[in-house]
Amino acid sequence: MDRRLFDKPSTTLIALLGLSIVLVPVLNLWVPAGNVFHLETYTVSLLGKYLCYAILALSVDLVWGYLGILSLGHGAFFALGGYAMGMYLMRQVGDRGVYGDPLLPDFMVFLNWTELPWFWHGFDQFWFACVMAVVVPGALAFVFGWLAFRSRVSGVYLSIMTQAMTFALMLAFFRNEMGFGGNNGLTDFKDLLGFSLQSDTIRVGLFMATALGLILTYLLCRAIVSSRLGALAIAVRDAESRARFVGFAVENSKLWLFVVSAAIAGIAGALYVPQVGIINPGEFAPLLSIEIVVWVALGGRATLYGAVIGAVIVNYAKSWFTVEFPEIWLFALGALFVAATLYLPKGVTGLWTKQETSQ
Repeated sequence: MDRRLFDKPSTTLIALLGLSIVLVPVLNLWVPAGNVFHLETYTVSLLGKYLCYAILALSVDLVWGYLGILSLGHGAFFALGGYAMGMYLMRQVGDRGVYGDPLLPDFMVFLNWTELPWFWHGFDQFWFACVMAVVVPGALAFVFGWLAFRSRVSGVYLSIMTQAMTFALMLAFFRNEMGFGGNNGLTDFKDLLGFSLQSDTIRVGLFMATALGLILTYLLCRAIVSSRLGALAIAVRDAESRARFVGFAVENSKLWLFVVSAAIAGIAGALYVPQVGIINPGEFAPLLSIEIVVWVALGGRATLYGAVIGAVIVNYAKSWFTVEFPEIWLFALGALFVAATLYLPKGVTGLWTKQETSQ
């Protein structure tokens, strides 16, 4: 077993996720309602949503923590993956929609579209939607990264460009003529692979798929950062000019990791949409991309497991504050971020690192 791949925090995280894959179905499906140990279906969906965000945070930590690229555009890759899955779910509605058209989604009928756009073809197949959820964000990242890295754009300028890309996509998807539902987006999904999305079984299955997806993407990221490519990424982060001077293909390493991280964000989006039941242009909002960076910073940059922890903590805190303190939840979250910056400069995981160093 490679100790670099399965260090203590990674092993603990994978074990906890594996345990959740076993316990959540048992507590939801087999423990009767009313029992103190019963897990509500709503909670299962909420946990699945947190794990989707954890996968998204992993994608950002891969490029920001280890490569030094502060991307404020990963919300776009996340949304594109979500739209790919949403298009499949819309095609599955068929004639059960409001207008009863077996081919056109309801919003197209409402807008007097007469035929299905070419880019919607193929999304009646689940495997095609899964492939597109990875390929489309990856292709966008490849084009953007190839142009930006070859021009040696870096630092704050690159961050601004990624945010501008996200904002431009958001404005484009708000337009009805784009064919993605406009302001309302895609919603009113019925089933997935023939199973009703409202059933407890499919909700549990989606959670299990998300937890497994988080394990696999985490192992992929660990394998990358533990490899020679990961060592090169750290060298580029710490001394890009020196790495380029000694002959390393800096632009290629940046491009490769940027594309991989975008594909991971697309996977997170594809898992997210069936669990929340909607995807709209709001997911492209630059604020989401900024929030992802906050998750990573709070958990602990350049640790991977810290990104997972930060995403879960922040989103759980957001859910809790909105219920318990609906009028001041934004201020409470702001206070949490300020306190973390002042007292946890290396994130939550920095506390454990500090304890291990002192022992």
